[in-house]
Amino acid sequence: MKFVFWGPSSDHAKEAVNEALNHVRDVGNFNWTFIFILAVVFYVYWTEIKNKNWDVLIAGVALYSVHWLYEITNAIIAKASGYPLWTVSGESTTFILLIGVSWELSMMFSIAGIISYKMLGDDPEKRILKFGKFKGITMRMFGVIGMAALFALIESFLAGTEAFIWVYPWWGVLPVFITTYIPFFIASNYVPKMKPKAKKIFLFSIVGLNILLLAILIPLGII
Repeated sequence: MKFVFWGPSSDHAKEAVNEALNHVRDVGNFNWTFIFILAVVFYVYWTEIKNKNWDVLIAGVALYSVHWLYEITNAIIAKASGYPLWTVSGESTTFILLIGVSWELSMMFSIAGIISYKMLGDDPEKRILKFGKFKGITMRMFGVIGMAALFALIESFLAGTEAFIWVYPWWGVLPVFITTYIPFFIASNYVPKMKPKAKKIFLFSIVGLNILLLAILIPLGII
């Protein structure tokens, strides 16, 4: 077991990318865990719908939408430069959706926003870590930082396995924490508190953009 804090400086990562490209949307590794994971996600979302926990649902959809925009961007980078910022190995998953994301990872992100929002407690605006003149930070922001740090640390462990690969030597825990997971959890923790009109604009815009990009770029063989 090891943690990796930056991408490798060898050609191993590029070889892994070339191998993973052969598995994108290939069903050679398909097995029934695919269906079980999908059923779990349906259960989570349907439970929240039944309980009318609309803010929780919005948190889940907001993060998941941002996740997809990042994965599409990563796939475009792979097409434009030859290599993505990150990739998954074909042997580690039942199905690769895009070069950087497996079915299992994507389904995890589909409920990550729900988990994050539920962890905020009954008073997300409560301030903690106060000292001196510093007024502290809200539980909402503490949740963003804490979850982003946790996910970046987990990703650094995954990068030390053969399942997940950081391709470039300048890409690692710190850029992942700042540029990826902080925006993810800002979406899950802050979009639900937006005014109704702003929520609709954000969600419809980003979901619509994702659908449009997928509908155009996949048939063209770009991603």
